[in-house]
Amino acid sequence: MLVDYANKELTQRYQLMAQTIIPRPIAWIVTQDEQGILNIAPFSYFMGLSSEPATMIVSIGHKSDGSQKDTLKNIRQTKKCTICMVDEAHLEEMHFSSKELAAHESEATVFDIQTKDVVEGFPPMVKGVPSAFFCEFYQEIDLKSSKTIPLVVEIKAQFIDDEIISDKDNITLAYEPLARVGKSYALLGKKITPPSMK
Repeated sequence: MLVDYANKELTQRYQLMAQTIIPRPIAWIVTQDEQGILNIAPFSYFMGLSSEPATMIVSIGHKSDGSQKDTLKNIRQTKKCTICMVDEAHLEEMHFSSKELAAHESEATVFDIQTKDVVEGFPPMVKGVPSAFFCEFYQEIDLKSSKTIPLVVEIKAQFIDDEIISDKDNITLAYEPLARVGKSYALLGKKITPPSMK
């Protein structure tokens, strides 16, 4: 079967991509508006982009009414965000926090998500996550008529829970991040060692 994307609706293209470009790690993106209201939203369309400069890219859609998501609005205003990796212990909170809230409501309050200030000048991280990146806005990518806005953010600092560091000298980490696989979730824990090349 060959699928011509020109003949597919947006929702059909999304479903095809979401079920085959997998697994997609899930990150909570924490932002604050100019009044200090905290927004904590999960995203699975994100990934590392480069290590020089140390950057990640996240694609942010719009709300159901067509207005920009609070995450996008806040990053555009404050130029800062904290990207938290999600593990199984936070699955329920993360899943419920994807619910659309009014701009004056905070997921931290509505879903009782605990946060912790770590790096001055950046939004707090979600308490208990294995790792978090403290990022500054770097670049916005214009996809012309798309309602999805890809943002490039630069990593300025990273928090790593000491419990997931298996080798401090080489900074080797061992944990199971949560990922999106189609419409479901999965843990990225199984490692496969390739055969040695001769």
